[in-house]
Amino acid sequence: MKIKTKLRLGTGVLFAMVTILAVLGVRQVNILSSGSRDLLKANYNSLEYSRLMLNALEEMPTDRSALQLFEKSLADQQKNITEAGEKELTEELSRHFSELKTNFSDAAAVSNVREDITEIMSLNLNAINAKSLAAAETARESTLWIAIAGTICFLIAFTLFLNLPGNIANPIHELTESIGQIANENYRERVHFGSKDEYGQLAQSFNIMAEKLEEYNNSNLAKVMMEKKRVETLIDNMHDPVIGLDEHRTIIFANEEARKVTGLSAGEMIGANAAEIALRNDLVRSLVKDSFGPASQQEQQPLKIYADGKESYFEKENVNIAILPTGEKEVRSIGNVIILRNVTPYKELDFAKTNFIANISHELKTPISSIKITLDLLRNESVGTTNEEQRQLIEGIRDDADRLLKITGELLNITQVESGQIQLNIAGSPVSEMLGYAIAANEMQAESRHIQLIAPETELSVLADAEKTAWVLTNLISNAIRYSYDHSNISISVIESQGIVQIAIKDSGQGISQEYKNRIFDRYFRIPGSTREGTGLGLAISREFMEAQEGTLRVESELGAGSTFTIGLKKA
Repeated sequence: MKIKTKLRLGTGVLFAMVTILAVLGVRQVNILSSGSRDLLKANYNSLEYSRLMLNALEEMPTDRSALQLFEKSLADQQKNITEAGEKELTEELSRHFSELKTNFSDAAAVSNVREDITEIMSLNLNAINAKSLAAAETARESTLWIAIAGTICFLIAFTLFLNLPGNIANPIHELTESIGQIANENYRERVHFGSKDEYGQLAQSFNIMAEKLEEYNNSNLAKVMMEKKRVETLIDNMHDPVIGLDEHRTIIFANEEARKVTGLSAGEMIGANAAEIALRNDLVRSLVKDSFGPASQQEQQPLKIYADGKESYFEKENVNIAILPTGEKEVRSIGNVIILRNVTPYKELDFAKTNFIANISHELKTPISSIKITLDLLRNESVGTTNEEQRQLIEGIRDDADRLLKITGELLNITQVESGQIQLNIAGSPVSEMLGYAIAANEMQAESRHIQLIAPETELSVLADAEKTAWVLTNLISNAIRYSYDHSNISISVIESQGIVQIAIKDSGQGISQEYKNRIFDRYFRIPGSTREGTGLGLAISREFMEAQEGTLRVESELGAGSTFTIGLKKA
C-alpha cells in the first residue's frame, strides 16, 4: 500500500468517525428536544385550558363572560387531544357542561363538570411524568451511544497517533542514517524496507545509487578525480597567481590570488574565453597575449600590478603544456599555464641596493677626484721635488685612483640604468667624432702595449646619444686592448646596410668560449680563470645604453680566434 493511500485511509477513517459521532449526537439531541418539546407542549396546554375552565366555572353564575371563556377553553381542549382516554373525558365534560348550561344552580352538574376537569388535569399530569421518565431513558441511551462512538473514535485515533508517524518517520530516519554513511564514503551501505510503497521504491533507488557509487569509488576514475581535486586545492592555496587555459584558450582554473589581482570573480573567469575577457580587462590582456602566438624571445620586464594595497612586481612565466597521446608520435599542445611570481621583495631590495650604490659611488667620486688633483700637483713638483722612487709611488697611486674613478663611474652608470632614469639626447651624431673620442681615450693604453688601432675614415652619422655611444665605444676598445696580445692590431670597421650603421671592433685575443658567450653581458660576470682586471659591469652597461637608444650590441667569438663586438644604430 502506498504512503499516500495510507495517509488517505487513516485520515479518512478519522473523518468518518468524527462525522458519525457528530451525526449521532445531533440526531439524539434532536430526538430529545423535538419529542419532549411537542408532547409536553400539548400536555401543558391541556392543563392551561383546564385551569381556565375551573376559574370560569367559579365565576359563571354571576359573570356572563365566564361562560364564553369556558366555552372557548373547552373548544381548545377538544382540539388538543393527545393522551389515551383524554377524548372520552373531554366528551364527558362537554355533556356535563351542556347539562349545566340548562341550570347553573344545579350543584350536581357543577360537581360533575369540576370532576371531569380534574380528571383531565390528572391525566395530563400523569402523561407529563411518564414522558419525563421516557426522555430520561432516551437521554441515557443517547449518552451510551455517543460514549461508544467516542470511544471507538478515540481508539482509532490513538492507534493512528501511535503508528502513522512511525510508519512515515522511521523509514526517513533510517534513510537519513544511510545517506550519512554514504557521505562518509561507506558505499557498502544498503537500505531494506521490505515494502512496496514509495519508501520501498526509494530504498531500491538508493541501493542502486550506492552500488554505482561503490563501483565508481573502486574505479580509476575516482582516483583521477581525487587527484584532480588535490591539484586544484594545491593551486588554489598557492601564494602566486596561477591561471590555466585549455587548447581553445578557455580559462579552466584561476586560483584566489589570480582572481584577486585581476579583480574578477571565479564565475567571471572559469569557463570564459580568455580573448573575450581580455577585451575588457587590461591585465588579463597582457597576461594571455603570449598564448595567442609565438612567445617573444626578448627578456620580459616585471609587471607592475596594484596588489596587497601597494604597487607590486610580478614576473610572468607562460608554460606551454604539451602531451604525447597514447599511440601517437607527435606532441600535442593542450593549453597553457600562466604563473605570476611575486618579486616585490626582491625588487624593493634591488631598489635599495641601487640607491645605496649610487650614494656610495657619488660620495667616493669626489674624494677620488681630489686625490687625482693632489697627485697631479705632486707629479708636477709644484709643492716640492720628488725622487725617482717617490714618482713611481705617485704613478702607482694615480693608476689606482684612475681605476677607482672608473669603477665609481661604472657604478653610477649602472644605477642610472637600473633606476630607469637614463637621460638620452638622441640626435644626428657623426660616427667619426665618436670613434675619434674613443680612440683618443685609449691611445695611451694601446701604445703602452704596442697595439695598433686601425679605424676607417667615414662620413656616416647615426641617430644616437653621442656621449653614451662614445662611452660604449670607449669601453669596447678598452676591453679589446685589455684582452689582445702585445704587438697586435685592433681593427674597427663601419658598414651601412638597410638604414642601419654597424660599428665592429675586432681584436686578436684569445676569444670567448661558447659556454660563456651569452653570459658576458650579465652584470658582475667575469669569465672564470681570467687574470684581467675589471668589474664585470662595462658590457652590461654598454648593452643597456644601446638598447635604450633602440640599438643593438652583439658579439661573435671563437676560442683562440679573437672576438668581434658590433653595435648597430639607425642611420641619421
